[in-house]
Amino acid sequence: MSKEIDRLLKDQISRRDLLKRAGLGAGLLVVPGVISACGGGTTTTTGASPGTTAGGEATTTTVAGEPIKIGFVSPITGPAAGFGEPDAYVIGLARKALANGLTIGGKTYSVEIIDKDGQSNPAQAAAVAQELINSDKVDLMLATSTPETTNPVADACEAAGVPCISTVCPWEAWYFGRGAKPEEPSPFKYSFHFSFGVQEFATTYIASWPQVPTNMKVGVMWPNDADGNAIRAALGPLLEAAGYTIVDPGAYQNGTNDYSSQIATFKAEDCQIFNTFPIPPDFAVFWRQAAQQGYAPKIAQIAKTGLFPSQVEALGPIGINLAAAAYWAPIFPYKSSLTGLTSQVLADGYETDSGKQWNQQIGPSMSLFDVGTAALSASGNPKDKAAVANAMLSLKVETPLGILEWGTGPVPNVVPTTLVNGQWVKGTGKWPLDWVCVDNTEDPNIPVGAKLVPFA
Repeated sequence: MSKEIDRLLKDQISRRDLLKRAGLGAGLLVVPGVISACGGGTTTTTGASPGTTAGGEATTTTVAGEPIKIGFVSPITGPAAGFGEPDAYVIGLARKALANGLTIGGKTYSVEIIDKDGQSNPAQAAAVAQELINSDKVDLMLATSTPETTNPVADACEAAGVPCISTVCPWEAWYFGRGAKPEEPSPFKYSFHFSFGVQEFATTYIASWPQVPTNMKVGVMWPNDADGNAIRAALGPLLEAAGYTIVDPGAYQNGTNDYSSQIATFKAEDCQIFNTFPIPPDFAVFWRQAAQQGYAPKIAQIAKTGLFPSQVEALGPIGINLAAAAYWAPIFPYKSSLTGLTSQVLADGYETDSGKQWNQQIGPSMSLFDVGTAALSASGNPKDKAAVANAMLSLKVETPLGILEWGTGPVPNVVPTTLVNGQWVKGTGKWPLDWVCVDNTEDPNIPVGAKLVPFA
């Protein structure tokens, strides 16, 4: 971990310790953490022991009974593995910030973080969630990245009465995809979500696409899965209301390896804008076939794939100028409330530690720990699962994504987050490609770096 991040985390801990000693609020007490392997995942245990205050005097931490156990499920392997690339880095930051334990209601609890690989597979995500619930006895579950992971984990927690917080899945796919009905009370008592939704996609697309003159005909490839079905039901009508013509060859199955018919349709209809929400391997197959068959739209707007540098670089020259909205980037002017680290410092630290370019999953994954620890603290009793769930209903917390406040969203249990549209262009520094922001309609505090340029 970089020296700058070490320094900032220590400063954050010192400030909290001073507040605690002054009687102004609960804080974290500095103690060493121990990490060990555990059954297909990683268990991070932070204990409590004598430490020092910011002034250097010795202190003793009282540990309250059982540790707080936090489960974390994400896709480390499988088609959505790109989302899991920064997990080790983010979990390491959370472990360091919680190395003191967590002080709640006058008691200091040690904290264990147990992470599991959902393997980009709903059945596996459900299985590891059950393991975390029944064997590891977690007090709180965190889950991220696509409905294939977030939805089965949230369903398992809902059934077991374990509070669950998830992110990076269009909220409609998470909420309605799990059985909630429009205009009806929420059926969920223990599962909560923060993520962009279809409206956020529509807003930034409609704001940025006019930067490139087109015939406003949009060829779409929306798959037959939770994401694709949610997008088809809501995004299509929003784009049509804005004057765009949607050309939809129909839902396709994930894993399709021949897209000749869809490509022929887009060429015949002169679709100068292309939009898709596929799993990454499917897009790579489609996009190479499109290049071979001569389909090159003026705007190629992708989502769910092309979010991370590694995915776009793997495409070679045909990856340059792909448009991809971002749910987080180093330019977001917000910080993690748990660690005190700004978005830029989080990104810089990842690049230093991993030797890889920043990854937009850093922001929401860090935010899960911000929200989770804030809910545990607000509950007054982190071992009371109903109290933790109740605390989520009105929680307000700063995260790298912005300030999230439950009770203000379009439906119960959900807080929508910002999307800003951007584009992958040739890099001007140490990396082959750079992502640049081309629209900040949803949050003017996020700086725009360039205008959208034609793909072809």
